[in-house]
Amino acid sequence: MIDDTGAVSVLDRMTAILEAFDESDHGLRISELATRADLPKSTVSRLVSTLVRERYLEREGQVIHLGLRLFELGQLAHEPRELRGIALPLIADLRDATGGTVSLAIPDGHEMVCIAVMHGSTSAGLTRIGGRLPAHATALGKTMLAFSDDVDVEELLASALPLRTPHTDVDPASLRCQLTDIRQHGVAAEVGEFLADVSSVASPVFAPSGSLLAAICASGPSDSFDLDRSSAAVHAAALALTRRIATTRMTPA
Repeated sequence: MIDDTGAVSVLDRMTAILEAFDESDHGLRISELATRADLPKSTVSRLVSTLVRERYLEREGQVIHLGLRLFELGQLAHEPRELRGIALPLIADLRDATGGTVSLAIPDGHEMVCIAVMHGSTSAGLTRIGGRLPAHATALGKTMLAFSDDVDVEELLASALPLRTPHTDVDPASLRCQLTDIRQHGVAAEVGEFLADVSSVASPVFAPSGSLLAAICASGPSDSFDLDRSSAAVHAAALALTRRIATTRMTPA
C-alpha cells in the first residue's frame, strides 16, 4: 500500500518482514531480512525491535525467529472461521426473525471478540467483525461472565468498570444479580449500556464439553427493538447452534 506521499506504509513494511521467513528457515539475521523484504537495514532493525516487543518475532542473539504470538493467532484463526461457517444460516434466520443486527462473538480475556455480523433492517449494531466488546456493558459480555469462573468474575468486578453511557451498570452487586439471572434463564439483555440508543439481547453457545464457546446476539435501536420477542428467538438460535456444533466435526486446534 502506498500512502499519499508515495511511502510504503508501516504495516506493509512489517508484513514484508514477516513474509520474509519461510518454513525452511532456522532464523534470519537483520541483513538477511532486509534483503528479502527489500527494505533498508535500519528500517528493518527498528521494526524488528517493535515486533520482538509485541512477541511477533523472537531474538536469539543476532538471529531473528518467528514469535510465539503468531503461532497463538494461527491456532485461534481456523476455529472462528469454522464456527462462523456453521453459524451463518442460523444468524440469517435470527436476523430475519428479529429484524435486528445479529452478532456472533467469542470470549478473549474480559472482552468478547466479534467473528460475524449480519445487519438487519437497520444498521444499528454493537461492532464490526474483529471488534472487541467489554464484558460488563454488553449482552454478549454479560453472557460470557455468567458462565465464567467465579475468580475471573470477581477480578473484573473488583476493577474500575468504565461508564460507556449514562445507563451502564457498574455496580458489582447489581451485576452479580444479573449474572445469576442469566445463568437461570440463558438470556442476557442490556438497554443503552454500551451505545446509548441501542439495545441488545444475547444467549450462550456451548462446546460439546459444556464450556462456553461463544455467544450470539441481536441488537437494534432502543426505541423500536422488541427485547421480549427477540429474547426468545436469540435463545432458540443459541440452542440450535449448540446442537449443531455437537453434531459437527470441527477441526481440532
